[in-house]
Amino acid sequence: MGTAAVVSCALLLAGCGGSDDGTGKSDARHDPVSMAGKGAAQLPVPRGKGSKVEDDFNGDGAPDLVLDDLVHSGHGDDAGIGVVYGSEKGLRPGARQLLSARANGARTKGELPAAFESEASCDLDEDGFTDLLVSTDPPYDGIGRPPVPLQILFGSPKGLTGKAVKVQVPAKSRFGNDWSDQPVCGDFDGDGATDLVLHASGARLTYLRGPFKRTGAPRAAGKPLTAPGNDLVTGRATDVDRDGYDDLLVRKAANASGAATSALVLGGPKGPAETGVLFPAGTEIAFGRFGKGKATDAAVAGPKGVALRYDVPGTARAAMESKNVAVDTGDLDGDGLSELILSGGSSGDGGGTGEVRVFRGRAEALDSNASALVVPSAKGTTQVLAIADFDGDKRADLVLRTYRGDGEDTIGIYPGVKTDLVARKPQLAFSSAEFVALGDGA
Repeated sequence: MGTAAVVSCALLLAGCGGSDDGTGKSDARHDPVSMAGKGAAQLPVPRGKGSKVEDDFNGDGAPDLVLDDLVHSGHGDDAGIGVVYGSEKGLRPGARQLLSARANGARTKGELPAAFESEASCDLDEDGFTDLLVSTDPPYDGIGRPPVPLQILFGSPKGLTGKAVKVQVPAKSRFGNDWSDQPVCGDFDGDGATDLVLHASGARLTYLRGPFKRTGAPRAAGKPLTAPGNDLVTGRATDVDRDGYDDLLVRKAANASGAATSALVLGGPKGPAETGVLFPAGTEIAFGRFGKGKATDAAVAGPKGVALRYDVPGTARAAMESKNVAVDTGDLDGDGLSELILSGGSSGDGGGTGEVRVFRGRAEALDSNASALVVPSAKGTTQVLAIADFDGDKRADLVLRTYRGDGEDTIGIYPGVKTDLVARKPQLAFSSAEFVALGDGA
């Protein structure tokens, strides 16, 4: 997750023309949407009627963008969570919202949480509006079982509004004095409703069956499940083996280099209860469909390079020399295959912290050489915030944040294109400083 805000057209990194799709023609879908400049009035959040689109908090059929790590120079350590709402033409930075513990947090023993950070998003109550799971730091004296630190902000036709509610975890579903965190959304039992899996102590998992009530209570929950590791990958689960049940990625303790072995916990009628394929030590894993195999593929990033596994749990393997990179996947050209996106780190072909390299998915296997290179105009460290189809053209778009310390950043949206995979210049760009200004005026 990352950050966001609003600037006028004159402050865009790459002007206000439409994006070139590689043919020399401008795609009308990529024409920049109007944006309010600093100090201008906000745009209203569009009212929706509900949808099945992921990350659609107001249910208007367009995905929205959640942003942590807002510019917060002079505002303490936690400026809150920013939300940029989408439209049929793409993200609209003017339709923005700042969520904070003061305005949206639920109290514990009369105290508001100091921390308020987004963890995962999914439609927990099946009403057609995506909900946001937030981690907090409720008061705890270190004696006995701590309170559950997770809260839910429910989506609505107006977006994420009102107060959060605490996730209700039955006592029988906890283990020892666990800190129930690291939420993962997924349909692990294949019944069509979204479930939650949380971390529990002693290599165990807390499994909460959906749908959830507006009180934060799950439909059902049982005893903690044993797991081949303690750390979960927060966010959404993936149906890796394509059997209709989402699977969970669990990591063991990391070594000195930050790498850790990991394993899939396979979903089934009883939820995530069976250990599946094991993965080599790495810092993170991304799943996609890099070729036309029958199963999902995986890219495992690590200190020594990127290990590729085709048709998991198949035996086809490959490797890249890119070291200490972040890995992401998305279908940027709309051909049904995933591209592999590498950011940060170093490599033999000149990769660095400021550029993002894209490797094309092909019928036989992932392209071994970078097919596209994005070099943000702004200086600093670049991270991938999101990969999703924000403008409705059936191609995923790339959202990058380039930051310079805690006080300055630039967020750019790079549309996916048919031939060159991704636009070389951002369709729009903005800074998260506007969210801090919004909070000051609240």
